[in-house]
Amino acid sequence: MALARAFASVASLTRQGESKLGFAGKAFASTTTVNGVPVEVHNEGGSKRVVVTKTLPGERWLQFLINAGCRVEVSKHPDVILSNATIKQLMGTKCDGVIGQLTEDWGSELFEALKQAGGKAYSNYAVGYNNVKVDEATKRGIPVGNTPGVLTETTAELAAALTLAAARRVPEADVFMRSGKYKGWLPSLFVGQLLQNKTVGIIGAGRIGAAYARMMVEGHKMNLVYFDPYPNKQLEDYIRLYGELLRHRGEPPVAVKRVETVEEVLKEADVVSLHCNLDASTRHLINSQRLALMKPTAVLVNAARGPCIDEAALVAHLKANPEFRCGLDVFEDEPAMKPGLADCPNAVIVPHIASASLWTRSGMATLAAANVAGILSGYPVWNKQDILGFVDKPLAAAPHAAPSIVNAKELKLKMVAE
Repeated sequence: MALARAFASVASLTRQGESKLGFAGKAFASTTTVNGVPVEVHNEGGSKRVVVTKTLPGERWLQFLINAGCRVEVSKHPDVILSNATIKQLMGTKCDGVIGQLTEDWGSELFEALKQAGGKAYSNYAVGYNNVKVDEATKRGIPVGNTPGVLTETTAELAAALTLAAARRVPEADVFMRSGKYKGWLPSLFVGQLLQNKTVGIIGAGRIGAAYARMMVEGHKMNLVYFDPYPNKQLEDYIRLYGELLRHRGEPPVAVKRVETVEEVLKEADVVSLHCNLDASTRHLINSQRLALMKPTAVLVNAARGPCIDEAALVAHLKANPEFRCGLDVFEDEPAMKPGLADCPNAVIVPHIASASLWTRSGMATLAAANVAGILSGYPVWNKQDILGFVDKPLAAAPHAAPSIVNAKELKLKMVAE
């Protein structure tokens, strides 16, 4: 009864509809409203209240929270992107933790509201956290989680898909075919660029950039040129060994080269893929001046962060150079596109789906939930690269830790290795 009264003080909880079976038959979900916002409630009797601002894929994430004794309330608000006002309504006056989205503005306003509600943990459902002002959370003693380690191959595959689709003009040909314009084979119909034995350039040679590079080098025998402030010796050694294998088989070997400037990559590469973080140095990294350095038949791919490209400059370049192509998964003013981009047939555009494989999206949900559950349970912080134990091991064998807390050092949280 005391718990029921506490939640009643948070919001006017009104039963709406029938209970339905939840996780693997072990938990029941019911629909309710919190301050007028519809939510789905799991583990109603849990002692810690966790708000999830969007429905998450999979089921494992929910069990992490249930095992930590959490009552989980998942927003069913119809808006795709929740306003700060709506999120504050959801948190109310008692909220122990939140799992939020990269489309939300987690700054001083929301972190102050979470602190006032007694919040102890926040996790972004994303590996990136440009939408999170981490220092505002740190000032209030709130750990901030993210979801690294499960997006590498998935994101690299999408970048490779955009590369091939743009180079071979797949979306243009698809629209042409669906509109009934195909009347027969022609020598000049949708002629694109062959990638075999060309040069691929990457800007940012971290895990995703390196995985993409390997896909393009191994799959298409492309040479690699890359820019990164730090050499990726493991990637370089791998490609050199692959080049030796090709040479021993009587094929031309591939080569790898790290260069000192972004401009060198742009001038040399037939395909350029961005895999850099977004900060002051990479905002509008690709602008009109740098686009002018690229080959007229080059392909530019961005599955990193939208503002890394000056999108208005890109639209102008696409229109002025019809043989130039791009593949974009992210946009500068997302979800909006700059005027004219949708009208460029030489642009392949998809709605931020780089992480959209079932394994990855479910794994992200698991990591986000494990971050919140771990902090609320008083566990130490994992913060190691290998997080597959949280995602793939039997639940009982998962580490008793919060997988990834970006401000763990600043908050002086205990680490597993300590």
